[in-house]
Amino acid sequence: MRKAKNLLAAGAIAMQSASGIAQPHQPVSPKSDESLRPFTVHISNTKLTDLRKRILATNWPDRETVNDLSQGLQLETMKTLANYWATGYDWRKVEARLNAVPQFITNIDGVDIHYIHVRSKHKNAMPIIITHGWPGSIIEQMKIIAPLTDPTTYGGKPEDAFDVVIPSLPGHGFSGKPTELGWDPVRIAKAWIVLMKRLGYTKYVAQGGDWGDAVTEQMAVIAPPELLAIHTNMAATLPVEVSKALATGGPAPDGLSTPDEKHAWEQLDNFWKHGLGYASEMANRPQTLYGLHDSPIGLAAWMMDHDIRSTELITRVFAGHSEGLSKDDILDNITLYWLTGTAVSSARLYWENKLAFFDIKHITIPVAVSAFPDEIYQVPKTWAEKAFPHLIHYNKLEKGGHFAAWEQPMVYTAEIRESFRSLR
Repeated sequence: MRKAKNLLAAGAIAMQSASGIAQPHQPVSPKSDESLRPFTVHISNTKLTDLRKRILATNWPDRETVNDLSQGLQLETMKTLANYWATGYDWRKVEARLNAVPQFITNIDGVDIHYIHVRSKHKNAMPIIITHGWPGSIIEQMKIIAPLTDPTTYGGKPEDAFDVVIPSLPGHGFSGKPTELGWDPVRIAKAWIVLMKRLGYTKYVAQGGDWGDAVTEQMAVIAPPELLAIHTNMAATLPVEVSKALATGGPAPDGLSTPDEKHAWEQLDNFWKHGLGYASEMANRPQTLYGLHDSPIGLAAWMMDHDIRSTELITRVFAGHSEGLSKDDILDNITLYWLTGTAVSSARLYWENKLAFFDIKHITIPVAVSAFPDEIYQVPKTWAEKAFPHLIHYNKLEKGGHFAAWEQPMVYTAEIRESFRSLR
């Protein structure tokens, strides 16, 4: 119960060259090893064949007894996904895209950290470290690498260029799986600070959403002199009275003075009452989720039933509608979790976390906020201004959700460029 109460009170989201699959199971490098080892992804055909067999052997439940998503992912959606995953999906395509960008492994504090590192061809490019969340991965950020590093090809100017670093969270993707306690967002933030120093950057910015926001905001709390500013697409800005009302299941607090604040409350209240189930289980008993490690369809359903607006989008995709994400996008990410065996190890981050996820962190360095309408909550400007005394950019977007970089990559890229322009 301690973890469940922690979660609700915190507002956590309910929230050498190695071969791809072998790397996480190799002995970790010594803590003194600071080498940057090139990394290439290659999954064996045996693993891919086993995945298809498991999908085709799925033991399906009865159909839901409602005609909406109120009971969870619908059987028709999951059977459509399974058919495409087993017969039409090609993992080798995303593997090729991953191997087309420079990837590395380095050991930090006893854990091997996988990261993408793409340097821009333009002079004076601004270094940026971008952190994914759950149920995301580095797949989330693949579409923004080229626009950020090569702006002149994507509607920008040379002075908009970034050097891009995208690490995999510990226990996620091709990073190592921690075998000791304590790998929470604070420790990961410290590891990212070490990573950027190890890469030789004396000035840089950071970005994140979901767990990526938690890590990025903790980097800002630590405020190393090299970190100029941060950008977030899921900012922690809740006023104290809002946080308390959510934790107790109470009514809307007094003082919600603008339509945007009232809308944010409605979004949060709905999420607290109907969307926290997955996060509660991972925060309480991540090791109990054996089914996610054994069944690819079980893993897919668990990952897809996140916040309601993301789930609705994914459902539309598998019903044949054109969205910001495609069937391949969604399966690329799920397949990465399956092939790396990280369903349970990634869930442990919820168990480790002790932060009040959406509560104000008292950050004093410059902060930029992009408020997407279909996020868990669209941050009101009034809350952002109170949470971040040095707010250098705020924009209320008209389209986009929880996976902003993945779903709306060019809008996201424009936000990053504008957010940090004054710091160049």
